Amino acid sequence: MSEFQESATTATPRWVGLAVAVLGGISLLGLGVSWSALNQAKGIEQSTQAVRQANEALTQRVAKADEINQQLQSDVRVVTDKLKVTQSVLIAARKQNKNATTAVDQKVTNLATSVKAELATKANTDDVNKLNGDVTGVRTDLDAAKSSIQMARSEMGTLIARNHDEIDQLRRMGQRDYFEFTVQRKSGATKVGTIQIQLKDTNTKKNRYTINVLADDNSFEKKDRSVNEPIFFYTGGTRQAIELVVNKVTKSTATGYMSVPKATAATSASTATPGQ
Repeated sequence: MSEFQESATTATPRWVGLAVAVLGGISLLGLGVSWSALNQAKGIEQSTQAVRQANEALTQRVAKADEINQQLQSDVRVVTDKLKVTQSVLIAARKQNKNATTAVDQKVTNLATSVKAELATKANTDDVNKLNGDVTGVRTDLDAAKSSIQMARSEMGTLIARNHDEIDQLRRMGQRDYFEFTVQRKSGATKVGTIQIQLKDTNTKKNRYTINVLADDNSFEKKDRSVNEPIFFYTGGTRQAIELVVNKVTKSTATGYMSVPKATAATSASTATPGQ
């Protein structure tokens, strides 16, 4: 009787084992879910990090593009301002040329009318011939002045001569001194006044050239310049610019002139003679 009671007391119910098994399964399932959630969290963190890096790179690119855009806008404003200045100078020069031409025409008309009236009152043939000579001389001078007025003007306001005759017209005006030259491409540097000019290259089809100017122990190259385009530079501390213009180019030569202010012409006269 006592043995039966002891075995009954120590025996474990079956439902306890089932409960333990169920709890173990639930624990394993929970571990699996936790592991999966941890992996998903790591994946989300990595994706978030990649998105953050992409956003930072995009922000840097946008900032760089904005900087470039501001620089371009600044350059456009500078170019626009220069174009406005150049246009205003051109309009003023055209207006000045038009007014001067009109004034010259009016002077010629008034002079012709005056001469005709004076000739009508002259009975002496010698007087008539003398007056005709005076009229011819005055008309020649007025025509020369009119031609110079119709010349193009540089950015500095100087008249630009295109050939030897126009250079002579500017020389007669007496405002500047002019030194004509012809440089050879293969002959090295040619002395013109107080400077030296070396012809580097020419393009006869496009009327362009490249020269090297040596002044005050300095050398600077003017590359791919156009015929009749003035080149300005300063020497010896002068306040007024020296002007260099090439009127004609061939395969091996360049012909033009150098214009200097009267103040510097005295120094240049010892090395070159105007008109040569």
